[in-house]
Amino acid sequence: MSIPDRTPASGVRLQAPRGTADLLPEAVHRWRAVEAVAHGLFARYGYREVRTPLIEHTPLFVRSIGEVTDIVEKEMYTFGEGEDSVTLRPEGTASAVRAYLEHGYHRQARFQKWYYVGPMFRRERPQAGRQRQFHQIGVEVLGSADPLLDVEVMTLACRFFDGIGLSGYALHVNTIGCPTCRAAYRQVLKRELIPMRAALCENCHARFERNVFRILDCKEKACRALCADLPPMSDHLCEACRGHWEAVVDGLERSDLAPIIDSRLARGFDYYTRTVFEVKHAALGARDAICGGGRYDNLIAELGGPDLGALGFAVGTEATLLAAEKAGAAVAGALPPCAAVYVLAIAPDLRSAAHRLVQTLRDAGVSAAMDHQDRSPRKQMRAANASGAALTVILGPDEADAGTVTVKQMSSGEETTVAQSDLAAAVGRMLTRGGPARKRGQPPSR
Repeated sequence: MSIPDRTPASGVRLQAPRGTADLLPEAVHRWRAVEAVAHGLFARYGYREVRTPLIEHTPLFVRSIGEVTDIVEKEMYTFGEGEDSVTLRPEGTASAVRAYLEHGYHRQARFQKWYYVGPMFRRERPQAGRQRQFHQIGVEVLGSADPLLDVEVMTLACRFFDGIGLSGYALHVNTIGCPTCRAAYRQVLKRELIPMRAALCENCHARFERNVFRILDCKEKACRALCADLPPMSDHLCEACRGHWEAVVDGLERSDLAPIIDSRLARGFDYYTRTVFEVKHAALGARDAICGGGRYDNLIAELGGPDLGALGFAVGTEATLLAAEKAGAAVAGALPPCAAVYVLAIAPDLRSAAHRLVQTLRDAGVSAAMDHQDRSPRKQMRAANASGAALTVILGPDEADAGTVTVKQMSSGEETTVAQSDLAAAVGRMLTRGGPARKRGQPPSR
């Protein structure tokens, strides 16, 4: 339900800022289902959760992402000046590496496997699946250059999408080498692109001078066609990078991932080295990436630590849920019921007693609710039906005098008299016997 476009007397506009969105109860259960898959799966692979601040000192992102990238030049939310300048985090890797170094893991326990779940911020043009405040689920493996970890991380990303029930995705993989071999390849690209430079889009004209590799990843059809026959990076690798790439490809061939070796794939951050990858879903159209990642073997050293390898990925939560919606993946199904048990007070003077029953059930671990709008018994029953509760507990004058309640099984209509003192135990048995609560919107049996 949208809020009318009006400004109240207080002068405050009652709308979320452009590029942000409220996650209402009707949607949050899907987010929690996706995040629950991440928590369980990542723990199975030996990853531990890390939570870093939403703000960091601005130079951290300038040094790690790259001063001439679109994110640093155009999209960061930065506040203050000089040493006081801070930026809302636009991605999670730089913060993870900063925490890794600040807390001495590089000296005491170099090999770390971390993951995070949380919001990021970029001043982009809002569109479906991409907001200015967006959310990522990411992993970072710090302290190793083992190519088998490249395969593990890509496997983990794909298992995540399998776990949420999303099919139809494709894993694209490439190598972009290291600074040594990339310097020579940069000249190869420029030499090949000079004859067609006039036909490149406006952004790629700027990329030609600043970061020619980004032309390979341009989403404009004309630029993609022009780049189709450019020589691949894999033909220009140094000996060390070639050995790493061959080990990664061998590991992928032995896996069940069915990767697409994509010589046009290039990630947008300067810190990437060697293996890069994206998980794409055709349901999203041209901007089809739902996950991106790769190696950043030089970043730890560039931020003041030792020369240690590292890699990771980030899943775009909004883009993933949009792809799932377009692909017809249920993810979390219907909105779950508000409570398993709904307690009805037939008379107004019984509301306090009904409230005590509700609290007794909650203290026993049963989700329970009651009416707080002074509705009639008939309207309370309608509310119980609409809530999706599995059981309705009815407290009327006769039951109050006898110290009992009537418990109605909503799926069958069966009614049972139960002593109030035994209510929690009886409800527990009925819920176990009768299965889970009905989903909201599912009518009870008549």
